[in-house]
Amino acid sequence: MSDTAFFSNWNYPTAMRVGAGRIAELPQLCRELGMGTPLLVTDPGLAALPIVQAIVERCLVDGIPLAVFSDIKGNPTGENVTDGVVAFRAHGCDGVIALGGGSAVDAGKAIALMVGQTHPIWEFEDVGDNYLKVNTRGMAPVIAVPTTAGTGSEVGRSSVITDQSAKLKKIIFHPRMLPQIVLLDPELTVGLPAPITAATGMDALSHNLEAFCSNSYHPMAEGIALEAMRLIHEYLPRAVANGNDLEARMQMLAASSMGATAFQRGLGAMHALAHPLGAVYDKHHGLLNAILMPYVLVANRSAIEEPMRRLSNYLGLSETGFDGVLDWVLFLRREFGIPNTLVEIGIGEDAAGEIARMAIADPSALGNPLSLSVDDYGDIFLNACRGDH
Repeated sequence: MSDTAFFSNWNYPTAMRVGAGRIAELPQLCRELGMGTPLLVTDPGLAALPIVQAIVERCLVDGIPLAVFSDIKGNPTGENVTDGVVAFRAHGCDGVIALGGGSAVDAGKAIALMVGQTHPIWEFEDVGDNYLKVNTRGMAPVIAVPTTAGTGSEVGRSSVITDQSAKLKKIIFHPRMLPQIVLLDPELTVGLPAPITAATGMDALSHNLEAFCSNSYHPMAEGIALEAMRLIHEYLPRAVANGNDLEARMQMLAASSMGATAFQRGLGAMHALAHPLGAVYDKHHGLLNAILMPYVLVANRSAIEEPMRRLSNYLGLSETGFDGVLDWVLFLRREFGIPNTLVEIGIGEDAAGEIARMAIADPSALGNPLSLSVDDYGDIFLNACRGDH
C-alpha cells in the first residue's frame, strides 16, 4: 500500500492531520490556532536531535518563532510542569506544541492547562468534580505531535503527572485538555530504537486490551479497541523488525491513538499497578505494562473468557480462547526481548504490600473486570516478580 493511502484528515476524536511529511504543515496549523510564539515542549533526548532543530528552523522561516522547553522526566513531575509554565511566561508564549512520547505530550498538555490557573495542579486531579475549578479562559491551545506509538496521549483529555512528595502518579483532567490539533506523521517515529518501539507498542496494546476487557457499557470504544489490536497484531512486529517501514509506523500511530480513545471504557489492573510502580521506581510505563500483562490476564481469567474468545477469533490466532491470547502476548514479549519479571528491571518483592495498597486506590482499578482486593494485587505483583503466570 502506498504512503499516500494514509494521507488524510480526521475529525475524531479531535482534528487530526494524518500522513507522512505532514510535520511541514506545523507553521500553518499554529496560525490556524492563533499561535504566534508557541512553546515547543519536548523531552531532553529529542531536544538534542536534528529533528527538533529542523522543526524550529522551519517554523522560524515561516514566521513562527518557537521557544523550546525540554526539562522533563520520563515520568513527568509537578515540578516539570511548574518549570514549563515559567518558561511559557518568560518567552511570552501563546500556545503549546507537545512533541515527543507520552511524557512530553502529557507535560505539554498540563503546562497549557496551568498557565492560566491560580490553584495548584493537584487540585485538578481527576476526582469528583475537581475539573470545574479550572479557569478555561486561561488555558492555552495545544498541537500534539507524537513521536512514539504507545500512550495515545495526543487524543487524551488528561495528563499523568507524578507527585514526587506523595510518590504517586495522579491523573490531571479537564475535557478541554484534548489537543485542538494532532499531527500523526510516521516519519517522526522512524528513528525510534527497536526496544522503545516494542515497549511503546505493548503500551498501546495494554490500553486497547484493558478497554476491551472492561465491563463498562461502551460499544463504540469496544469496537475501536478490537480493531486497534488487529493493527497491533499485524504491524507491531513489522515496526520492531524494520524501523523504516512507514506503513507499519503509520498503523501503529493509529492504533496508539485508538487505544487512548477506547480507554474511555476503562482500564484495569495493569495500569493500577504500573502507575505506582512508575511513581516509586521511575520505570518506563510501557515496559511495566508489558511485563505485567500476562499476570493480570491470568488473574482476570474467570471474567474475560468470552472477550478473549472473540479477540482470538478476530485476530485469527491458531489457538482460540483465553489460552490463544495469552500465548500471543507471551510470544510478543519473547520476540521483543521484554523481561519476564519485574525483578529483571530492578523491582523486588519487598514492596508488595505498599504497591498493592497503592494499586487498589488507583483510579484505573475501577475499570478492572474483576473487583480485586489488596491481597489480589499483592499476589499479582509477587507473581510478576517470580515469573508465575
